[in-house]
Amino acid sequence: MTLAASAAGGTSNQIDLSAYVDPTSSSPVGLAVYKVHFSVNDSSNTNDPAAVDVDETGIFRAGLIAGLGTGDQTTGNIAFAANTINTSNDLMISGFDWCGPDAFGTGVYGMSPSLAPQKFIDPSTEVPYVVVRDNVCLVAETAANLATAKTVTMRMECAKIKLTQATLNQLLRTQTV
Repeated sequence: MTLAASAAGGTSNQIDLSAYVDPTSSSPVGLAVYKVHFSVNDSSNTNDPAAVDVDETGIFRAGLIAGLGTGDQTTGNIAFAANTINTSNDLMISGFDWCGPDAFGTGVYGMSPSLAPQKFIDPSTEVPYVVVRDNVCLVAETAANLATAKTVTMRMECAKIKLTQATLNQLLRTQTV
């Protein structure tokens, strides 16, 4: 997902999971997400984290959300409702904050300036997030415009699992929005 420079607002990339998820069949399956890994690079997609300019002042929040269905949207072409990209959203799988090295000098929201994403929610190997929707969306909301475009990438550690009736009932209680 590319975050444009000098643009505010939301960005989204949708990933189709319909080939992996079928909660309504006679043998229902879901996708258990155990871990999500993120990286933020400059828009030239180099492998060098130092390629992000030390003078970068941009700030954004990003994450992976089940069933959001926003499609692929460029920066500023989508407005997320309040509390979409945070822990109060039951469909939030994993999320992080990113603060440019020179944002407000010493960071914001208790964050230290860092090139590494600072996670605020993540599934675990003990309690995976079970996706039963046909898509997940990698999303971001730019809070302070980026000086240069950034690329956010992610990798999920996941597996298809058979869903029991008890699991389906629990998912209905926790993932119905």
